[in-house]
Amino acid sequence: MSSIITSDAIKKLIAEEKLIIRPLLEQEQITEIGIDFRLGGNFLVSVQGREPLINASLNNEFGRGSSRYFFQETRRQLGETFILHPNQTVLATSLEYVKLPDNYVLSLCMRSSYSRLGLTMSTIAQPGYCGCLSVELNNYNNNPINLSIGARLFQGLFYETDKGSRYFDKPRKYVCNVRPEPSAVTNDEDLNVLSRLWKTRNHI
Repeated sequence: MSSIITSDAIKKLIAEEKLIIRPLLEQEQITEIGIDFRLGGNFLVSVQGREPLINASLNNEFGRGSSRYFFQETRRQLGETFILHPNQTVLATSLEYVKLPDNYVLSLCMRSSYSRLGLTMSTIAQPGYCGCLSVELNNYNNNPINLSIGARLFQGLFYETDKGSRYFDKPRKYVCNVRPEPSAVTNDEDLNVLSRLWKTRNHI
């Protein structure tokens, strides 16, 4: 992977419509080394479910425990606020819809001003990705944090790869999402292999 591209290269990609970002509310969102992305209004909020745990395996000795049972959907309008409580995980998205070129990776991290409040997140979008950017917000502060919908929370850094990659040439768990999606970890093929091994060893 090459070095981070700077503002001139980003603006050129946007002008040539190789990189699509809608809406880009302010040109000031394009920084010297990336783009600031805004917090969208759709959330999946972690709640205490009825199951004893979130089952991130295919072994069912503890019950189903799908992650869907542990998140509740809620929505806010632009300019409203959302409270993130201590030690809470919330699935959110960027306000912007993004379509990446086939030879660029987007790495997303929290802007420093929000990191200093105790907020953390980290995610990437692979070459060719389209959709709103999915983020997992965690509050490691001891206090609730009130966030404004539409605020510039995230900084995106673009890296050019050494060759193109066609995003839709193979099946994807998350495709063109505009709202946050719960984890689809149980769709991973390696879990099927491990589950069969576990059942064989336990004569199930």
